[in-house]
Amino acid sequence: MAIKCKHRWIVYVLLLSLCLPVIAGCARNTALGGASATSSPAAGSSAGQTELLVSAAASLKDVLNELVPKFHAAHPGIAVRLNLASSGSLQQQIEQGAPADVFISAGAKQMNALADKQLTNPDLTGTLLTNDLVLVVPADSAAADVKAEDLTGLGFAKIAVGQPESVPAGMYAQQFLQQAGLWDTLLPKIVFAKDVRQVLTYVASGNVEAGLVYGSDAAGEPKVKVAMKVDPSTHDPISYPAAVLAESAHPEQAKVFYDYLFTKEAGDVFLKYGFKLAGK
Repeated sequence: MAIKCKHRWIVYVLLLSLCLPVIAGCARNTALGGASATSSPAAGSSAGQTELLVSAAASLKDVLNELVPKFHAAHPGIAVRLNLASSGSLQQQIEQGAPADVFISAGAKQMNALADKQLTNPDLTGTLLTNDLVLVVPADSAAADVKAEDLTGLGFAKIAVGQPESVPAGMYAQQFLQQAGLWDTLLPKIVFAKDVRQVLTYVASGNVEAGLVYGSDAAGEPKVKVAMKVDPSTHDPISYPAAVLAESAHPEQAKVFYDYLFTKEAGDVFLKYGFKLAGK
């Protein structure tokens, strides 16, 4: 009986010695597999690339959609994501703490408000562009060489204008119509839009008979035509200031993008889209 137990114990020891390397190997493979899975970047990720968030006026949509890929080609380590809206809405977002690295406004008022609250970098703030205010009508409209007083006529039942409080183009439009003594008269006809691109869409779709937009907007939309160029003396100067924000998470990369906006390459693209260069 003792001999049988001794033999049985020997068998147990032999079996255990055979199983231990297998168990250890499985544990090692599991550990390596876990480390490999966590260290590998996810498919489609941009490891090592800095992403900038650029908040820009809606009227810059088309030109920035062309400029951003050009910038990325020259600076592959920096990606740019655009946040496009009315300048007033973007100003409020920044004031409320929304993340952004660069701000490009369609009006000095919004940029000055941020500067007053020390939310911009004063050393990296400059006037980038200027523009014109124009009255556009649908491309198939018979209206041409329109005068301000013509807008009171039956041919202009609806006139689109950006919200003056938040849309710089709307503010310039209001100033122009007030100087002409027509703002109160035309108010029942005015359709307010959230940004200047919406004004352009209203006119292009034929939902309104006319709208006040920037010359650069009109240049890029074949479904509208310019019926009047507004006298610049009737409204505040149109300027597009740009700035790196004081709370930028990537100030060095933001400066690279800011400087790029003032290069000849970028300037040629701005001119192509109907903007005028201001310089720093």
